[in-house]
Amino acid sequence: MKLRFASLSLLALGLLATVPAAAQGYYYSNGPTNGNLYAWAVNFGSTVSDTFTVNVVFNAEITGASFGMWLLPGDTLSSAELSITSSENGGTSYFDQTVSFFQSGCVGNQYGYNVCTETTNLNGPDLYNGTYWVNLQNASVTNGDPVYWDENFGGPSSYALGQSLASENTVGTIPSESFTLYGVQTYATNSTTTTGTGTVPEPGSIMLFGSGIFRSGWHAAPQVVLTSG
Repeated sequence: MKLRFASLSLLALGLLATVPAAAQGYYYSNGPTNGNLYAWAVNFGSTVSDTFTVNVVFNAEITGASFGMWLLPGDTLSSAELSITSSENGGTSYFDQTVSFFQSGCVGNQYGYNVCTETTNLNGPDLYNGTYWVNLQNASVTNGDPVYWDENFGGPSSYALGQSLASENTVGTIPSESFTLYGVQTYATNSTTTTGTGTVPEPGSIMLFGSGIFRSGWHAAPQVVLTSG
């Protein structure tokens, strides 16, 4: 059973995320980064997936994203596989690429991790109205340490819009994470069709560090929440 802790000033991480230059439009937010609840591994075979909704007159082109991540002190997230699919880590794949990140706003938490905002530019797909899944896996730091996605239960803005559903490939349903998606509306010829390229990510077959952060013999560590918008 994991312990609950009062939030620190880490909420600022979600609010001060650096917006990619090519992605200035706020599109979808799943709430601010918490940094004190729990976090789910997104490497060593673990994949974490969260839903987001598209509700626009014309297609929405996804141009960037930011995530709340937990890293060991001194680590920098170099890349991760990011995909957008029609179902939980599967179904039709609209985007699937290994992307690089810009790291900012790192703040240490009581578990000894740095909670950082990780931002990326995307040459993403055009998505029409509907619900989609954003998936993170195969995250990489130069020294091979684990990387965790912050859990925030969706946050206030997410509850107002309808909280994101979330899952981990070996555990199943989990609370949702902190992430923000950026984008612009596009005047596609066929605005009722979602377009994109990529392959459906395969679930990892081996999970070396477990689904979340755990302190052996103590308690489960908090997860970092991602917001989209």
